[in-house]
Amino acid sequence: MTVPNAASTITFDQLAELREKTERLSQFLSSRLKNHLATLYPILAPKRVFGKYLGFKEVISRADEAYTQLVEKYREASGAPFDLRSDLDDEALSAMEHGIEVYPWEYTLQAKDKAVTIASPVRWVITYRSDYTLAEMRRLSATKGDRRKAAIRHFVVNAIATQIVFAHNPGTVQLLDDLRYDVRVEGGPGMGKLPLLTISSRISSFRPPDELILAAIRFSGVPAFIELVDTEAVRQLEDPLRQQVEKILTG
Repeated sequence: MTVPNAASTITFDQLAELREKTERLSQFLSSRLKNHLATLYPILAPKRVFGKYLGFKEVISRADEAYTQLVEKYREASGAPFDLRSDLDDEALSAMEHGIEVYPWEYTLQAKDKAVTIASPVRWVITYRSDYTLAEMRRLSATKGDRRKAAIRHFVVNAIATQIVFAHNPGTVQLLDDLRYDVRVEGGPGMGKLPLLTISSRISSFRPPDELILAAIRFSGVPAFIELVDTEAVRQLEDPLRQQVEKILTG
């Protein structure tokens, strides 16, 4: 999330200190989210939605519906840049029960003649663990090099399955909302028609002017940058529970 006022007022002297604060906060928020998802995993385990399609013996009433959704969404996403077969077989679902992976949301900024990978400290992509990481999938989608089709299909299937499982667990989404997370499905850079499930903190971040970013990467030697946390917005965080209580009391 870009905050224009913060972006326009930051100086190079402030950049190093704010980057250090941002990295500390990002590590805290990422660890916090991973702990929350690990606690919720018994509810979010894919077998609890796909049932018999993952060899689960307990009868899941909406398993057929979930599987039909998976097949339809996979067919839509299987084309470019992945170039996969549009049909699914039993093997495609065989390696789904391996926990949830949390990746930082990343995109590419073209700053003058330099391509810079920008990461968000407050927004993440959530998917069941696969052989390829999200960063590897983005690189593979941009090239025609060596690809393991089965591993690519594994990522695509798992990403879609994650969205379906969350959609079938509205109570979990509500709980995450109460914890000040925003959960949504949206397109990701380099992912073609494959949507991704993202979770964002209610804390704002911003991207400083390109000149500051280029100066920072010249110093580090790495063409990557993390958006900066808006410290003023942190002080203005609202409490959703307080807002609901106040609405009830004044209604």
